[in-house]
Amino acid sequence: MNDPVVIADPLPYAASLQLRKVEEIDLVVIHCTELPDLATAREYGEKILHPVSGTGNSGHFYLERSGKTHLWVPVERVAHHVRDYNERSIGIELVNNGRYPHWFDSRHQQMDEPYGQPIIKSLTALLLDLKLKLPGLMWIAGHEELDTSSVPSSDNPQIFVSRKRDPGPLFPWQDLLQVLDLTPLEV
Repeated sequence: MNDPVVIADPLPYAASLQLRKVEEIDLVVIHCTELPDLATAREYGEKILHPVSGTGNSGHFYLERSGKTHLWVPVERVAHHVRDYNERSIGIELVNNGRYPHWFDSRHQQMDEPYGQPIIKSLTALLLDLKLKLPGLMWIAGHEELDTSSVPSSDNPQIFVSRKRDPGPLFPWQDLLQVLDLTPLEV
């Protein structure tokens, strides 16, 4: 497999994110943006949500449906992409509608956009490259496995829905794990 072509496009606040030792990175977390496109994901990523540090929520890498790979946060920085696991992990976001725009509506929890071959091929190349560059990398997980909290649904606060469901039921875990030397993280 060819080395991935990665477009460096750091978020405006990337240099303000906490530094870390790359040797301590042992986990990669797969997400989907739950947004219609990369431009919308960028808008969300640039929002300042942590006023003290002047930073927001984002992953390290973003993959477009076409397979184009973007680096928004350097791996030596801690990105805010998953509760309680940021300091040890790399966040990879795949552009996918997910539940957009009704994330927490109990009537719209189906995630039915499949992941196409170009995005999975680029993801596989990126993960293989990260394994070479980050010798401590040994675990992989989906966001939904690490953040299992529920929230009141937007249509009926008596009904609770999963806060995070990504990368979702159509993500091809079996195909990916056959190629990678990464172990699913058990929490």
